[in-house]
Amino acid sequence: MVYVTGDTHGDLSFFKSPKLRKLTEDDTLIICGDFGFLWDNSEKEKRALKALEKKKYVICFVDGVHENFDILNAYPPYRYKGGDAHKIASNIYHLRRGEIFTFDKKSFFVMGGGESEDIEMRKEGKSWWRAEMPNTEELVNGAENLRNCGFAIDYVLTYEAPAIAKDFIRLHTNREMHLTPLNTYLQELMKSVEYKHWYFGSLHMDMPISKKMTAVFDDVIEIK
Repeated sequence: MVYVTGDTHGDLSFFKSPKLRKLTEDDTLIICGDFGFLWDNSEKEKRALKALEKKKYVICFVDGVHENFDILNAYPPYRYKGGDAHKIASNIYHLRRGEIFTFDKKSFFVMGGGESEDIEMRKEGKSWWRAEMPNTEELVNGAENLRNCGFAIDYVLTYEAPAIAKDFIRLHTNREMHLTPLNTYLQELMKSVEYKHWYFGSLHMDMPISKKMTAVFDDVIEIK
């Protein structure tokens, strides 16, 4: 089975959750951004990755904004489940932007990346990287891959949300929402792509946006 969850931010305790104890070697957990275990290459971080490598199940992640992109992009390209990825460990994979993967005979389009809302508090190359936002090549790659599959996909997994989802959350929570060109790009995808369901993880909340879209954070959602 495939399971989807939200940002983990390098928190190893998340993987001790009872929600994950039932997962087996036949299961895959996909994290919708901010994996967070590739940040400073410290000994603590290396131990955490070793601990994750001992999990029975496969761990995949879409990149968010709390990733060290110098470390992440230093991994060589790796073809995995029909799409381009980075193999981080024997059971850990980074799903690259704009790619389509097949898990349990279901297709998944992924688009990582976003824009940090606290850029002014970060230092480039230490806590912030320009690569956090998808570049033109990655956005075009995503559009071309969707075109090649007839603009029909089973599931969409992103870190950021389409603009309309942010508008919905703003109206229902009075929470300020920062819109970026990526939100607009994802909004255009909504208009042109047929999909069963869309999950995104950037807003740190578990909330159904519509019958076909969900913001995910702590939940571990089984894809049926």
